[in-house]
Amino acid sequence: MGQEKASVQFVKGAAILGVAGLVSKLLGAVYRIPYQNIAGDIGLYVYMQVYPLYTTLLILATAGFPIAISKIVSERVAVGDVIGARRAFRVASISLVILGFFFFLLLYSGAPLIATFMGDQHLTTPLRAVAWSLPLVPMAAILRGYFQGHQNMMPTGVSQVAEQLIRVVFILLSAFWAMNVYQDAYLAGTGAVFAAFPGGVAAVLVLLWYWRKDKHNLLPITTTQVQSSGVSAWTNRQVLQSLLYYALPICMGALVLPLVPLVDSVTVVNMLQWSGMHEDLAKLAKGAFDRGQPLIQFGTFFATSLSLALVPAISEAAAQRQNKLIANRSEVAIRLTFLLGLPASFGLALLAEPINVMLYGDDKGTQALAIQSFTIIFATLSIASAGILQGMGRVMRPARNLFIGVVVKLVLNLALVPLWGIAGAALSTVLAYLVAMGLNVLAVKKYTGAKIGLRQTALRPFISVIMMSVVVLVVEWGAAALFGKVVTSERLFHTIVGLIAVGAGAVVYLLALLKTGGLTRNDIHFLPKGKRIAALLTKFQFLPKERTVVERNQ
Repeated sequence: MGQEKASVQFVKGAAILGVAGLVSKLLGAVYRIPYQNIAGDIGLYVYMQVYPLYTTLLILATAGFPIAISKIVSERVAVGDVIGARRAFRVASISLVILGFFFFLLLYSGAPLIATFMGDQHLTTPLRAVAWSLPLVPMAAILRGYFQGHQNMMPTGVSQVAEQLIRVVFILLSAFWAMNVYQDAYLAGTGAVFAAFPGGVAAVLVLLWYWRKDKHNLLPITTTQVQSSGVSAWTNRQVLQSLLYYALPICMGALVLPLVPLVDSVTVVNMLQWSGMHEDLAKLAKGAFDRGQPLIQFGTFFATSLSLALVPAISEAAAQRQNKLIANRSEVAIRLTFLLGLPASFGLALLAEPINVMLYGDDKGTQALAIQSFTIIFATLSIASAGILQGMGRVMRPARNLFIGVVVKLVLNLALVPLWGIAGAALSTVLAYLVAMGLNVLAVKKYTGAKIGLRQTALRPFISVIMMSVVVLVVEWGAAALFGKVVTSERLFHTIVGLIAVGAGAVVYLLALLKTGGLTRNDIHFLPKGKRIAALLTKFQFLPKERTVVERNQ
């Protein structure tokens, strides 16, 4: 009974963290569009120059520690070492706060030098503004790890959503104020990056509220009970060693993620100026290039959701040594990811201009956006395959592969940006993720035995996406001809054309997949509410009726 209750608690906790993570990522993908509409390309440029560096330092200061703290606390509590659990919390608290203050001083004092390295001295103030949150966020990481160690995931989930929500609201309000009162895009960017501080305050306050509410339930065992259990309490040194042992590999793995935009932060503007472009034009070009980031992030949203389900699903099969089940689940995951990533890439590439004007008000950077759109297919496959490898216990392999992709990105940026401008930076991003994805998929085939060939995975989706592309181009041309003389607003015109073409493309692609057999009943069952979706498609005769056992035997 106790094991069943613990299992239910674990599933519930994983679901809470999964939903909270997805909501946070969705907010993080969407807000940059209204922010750019308020602050313009220069405001977006300022934000995207500074934020990847902040994220990198934040990962160094916190990533891995919540998991490490939760693991140590739960282990110590399980063996009756409550003193060791408390000591783990105290040592982690002191260590992370010191580390947070160190990175604050490093970024604040080094801001002028970093700004010079990025090719823009005006970035000094935004860099110093974002530094203020570095001592604060580790406190949230400590508390989250402690709650997770007690199998209480609700405080972590609620604090994540609260942090992101407050941050987004502050970003948009501060940008609106800066542009309406001072017409200063750099001030808007400074407010946007400083928003990490009030977001961190919100997270800490939520966690402290839970702490006060549950403090009587946390570690209720007395010292006398611990001594009578015969378990020796850990020393400070043992706790610190264990924290570093668990946290550092996770930290190194997470560190790779912000390195791709960080490479753009330190190379694109410098390379554009080196090729002869004026500084102001180089900043505008970088801001136009950064428009693609939220669209790519949104395009990979499904893969992120799928990876959250994949890790425990693959881990469960691996623990039971069900090799065929591992291979089957891996094949289905890769195929589903490809089915959704492929049309997203082609659709965005074909409709780059109307989507660009619809979301951002003009067509600056359209060519780079069209090229960047193919990042979606490779990034989604990279995320899904990383989830499979993590479920197999190969945690560092995806990080290593992505780091190789980052090196490719850096080399290609230096070579292509002087030649082709931001289009070269876009191409280097696509190729970097292609390399990372290719290495991940090879590793998946090696460790799972999954059969991932071009014929069974890509042929039918490619046929379907070609049919979709033809329809999208025809509908776009027809809608443009129909509304061209009726709608006078350029932004409204492109919005109508874009939405009609996207809708037509989505319907045709789905029908083509069902007719060619690119999407099967088993694939649909793998999705959330899959059986209900399959029944609905069968009812409207888009999917053939499922044969009975007698029919199959005949």
